[in-house]
Formats: sequence, C-alpha cells, structure tokens
Amino acid sequence: MANYIAVVHKDPKSDFGVSFPDFPGCITGGSSIDEVKDMAHDALSLHIKGMLEGGENIPAPSKLEDIMDDPDYSDAVAILVVSISEAKPRAVRVNITVPEDILRKIDTAAKKRGMSRSSFLVHVAQNAITSSQNSQPL
Repeated sequence: MANYIAVVHKDPKSDFGVSFPDFPGCITGGSSIDEVKDMAHDALSLHIKGMLEGGENIPAPSKLEDIMDDPDYSDAVAILVVSISEAKPRAVRVNITVPEDILRKIDTAAKKRGMSRSSFLVHVAQNAITSSQNSQPL
C-alpha cells in the first residue's frame, strides 16, 4: 500500500480544496474536511487508474518533510494521508524473437536473481528506459 500526501487549502468564502504534490492536476474539493477526506481518496484512485491506462508511471510518494518545506504548500490548513493499494498495470503477453544463445544468457541471469524470464526482461527494460530518460536517448 502506498501512502500519498494530500494538501488541504481553504480560501475565505470558498470550499476546501485538495491537491496532491505527487500528482499535479489531481484536485478535488468539498464543504468540510471530512468530505474532502473521502473525496481525496476517490480522486486519487481515479487519477492513478487513468495514468495506468495511459501507460504512465506512478511516482513514489514524496516525504512529508519535503512537502512541508515547499512554499507552495505553506497555506495548507490540513495534511491528509491517502492510502492507495498498489495498482499494477495489466500484463500483456507478447511474442518476441531472440537469438538462442542470448535467450540462454537471459535465462541464466534471471535464475541467478531469482526472477522469471519475463520479470527479468521487464526489469532490464525499465532500467534502460530510466537511464535513457536521465541522459540521452537510446
């Protein structure tokens, strides 16, 4: 279960508003703190579902200290912790062609790590994607 921070704001003569530092664009609101607490969970769940369906990566939760140090959230009237069950994207079966000697090496490397062939290939691909995003394109 992942715990994300929701920041509650209140302007004079308005309802309470909720934003999520880890999910720009995910907002909700309500007339009371109790109402926004429930709405925050629903809003974040739907937002994450949409991200997964769109193939987007779900960010790791930020630290509360980092959020509290951010001047954008200095006007918060409340901080909520919204727990979301680990949502995993739907796995899709693919058929690829790999040279036989490379496949043996993949299987050996996966076995050494206690992984299946599929999980090993996904892990290696994710690392390559992350590293290319942090440097230059592949």
